[in-house]
Amino acid sequence: MRFLDYITACNNYDPADYEPLVIDGRRMGHMRPEAAEAVLAFDALFRRTAAGIELTTEGEDIEQRSRPLAAVLGKLVETGLLSHLHGELYQATPGGRDQGRVLIDRAAAAFFGIRAFGQHINGYVGAGRELRLWVGKRSSDRRNFPGKLDHLVAGGLPYGIGFEENLIKECREEAGIAAALARTAVPVGTVTYVAASSRGLKPDTLYCYDLPLPEDFEPRCTDGEVEGFQLWPIDQVMETIRDGEAFKLNCNLVIIDFLIRHGYIGPGDEDYQDLVTGLHPALP
Repeated sequence: MRFLDYITACNNYDPADYEPLVIDGRRMGHMRPEAAEAVLAFDALFRRTAAGIELTTEGEDIEQRSRPLAAVLGKLVETGLLSHLHGELYQATPGGRDQGRVLIDRAAAAFFGIRAFGQHINGYVGAGRELRLWVGKRSSDRRNFPGKLDHLVAGGLPYGIGFEENLIKECREEAGIAAALARTAVPVGTVTYVAASSRGLKPDTLYCYDLPLPEDFEPRCTDGEVEGFQLWPIDQVMETIRDGEAFKLNCNLVIIDFLIRHGYIGPGDEDYQDLVTGLHPALP
C-alpha cells in the first residue's frame, strides 16, 4: 500500500450522507439519516428544522444541559441503536474543547458525528537510521480494532481533564510510564481526519507527541488494553505500513506524520506534498 492510501481511508465520507446536528444555533455534528430518525422520536429534545436536526438544551452550565440527553442515550442503548456507553464524556463543540455546549458519552460520539479529540504518543529510542519505535499490540478482546498494532500510548481526551493530566494518566495506564518521564513528551502538532465508520461519522483531532526514551526503558501495560510491546527498527515500521493494514487505522496517520517530521519521508518521495496536506484536512 502507499502511505497516501491510509489518508484516503480515513477521509472516506460523503457530506450528502449526513444531516447536520444543530445545538444553540451552531452546527456541531453530522448524523446519518437512520440516526436522525431515531432521535426525532424524542421530540421533547430533538426536532427537524431547515438547519438540520436541532437539539434543544436548557440550563446554566454544560452539566445541566446534558442531563436530558444522557437519558436519551440510555434509551438508545436499550433499543440497540447504541451498543454500549463508555462512561467517558466528550463535548459537542463547533471548534475547540473550550467551546463545548453539551456532553455526549464517548461511545455515542460517532452516532452524533461530533468532534472528538485524542492524544497519541510515538515513543522511540535512538535517532537517524538507528531509530527504533515502540509498537504495542492491542488485546484480542478489545471492542474496537482487536489485535491491531498501536502506538506506545494513545487515548481519548475527555471532558474535565487537561492535556498534561490526561497525558500522564494515559502513559501510566497504558505503558507504565512514570509521570516525570511522561512530562518530557514533546507536543509536535495535530493530525485531523473525517472518517465514515460503522458507528457514524468521526471528525477527529489527534494531538501528537514525540517521547524519546532511554535504552533501558521497558513499557508495561497496566489496564489490559495491550497484549505486549515490541521495539521495532524504523525501517520495519515503514515496511509494515506499506505491507498492509496491520496498524489501527488512525495510528498510520500519526506515524506518517512522525516519518515526515524526522526526515524518513522527504520531498523526493512519492506523494510527499499530498501526504503533508492530507494529514490536516479541515473538519466539517
